[in-house]
Amino acid sequence: MKTFGLAVLAAMGGYAIGLISGIFLIEAFSNNRHDRSVEAAMTGAVVVGPLMAVVAVIVLLVIRARRAQ
Repeated sequence: MKTFGLAVLAAMGGYAIGLISGIFLIEAFSNNRHDRSVEAAMTGAVVVGPLMAVVAVIVLLVIRARRAQ
């Protein structure tokens, strides 16, 4: 149960970090002039945020598995 709770916290933190970094990356590198803010928000919320949440959970599980050995 402890691992599940930590995985949920890692997913939430990873999502938040991914959301913010996705927004900043799109704002900095997008050539879109009409709706850049919408593109940044949607890319951060739908692509980069969930991807970073999955990465954070995988990293947490790998670290916990190595400590258990």
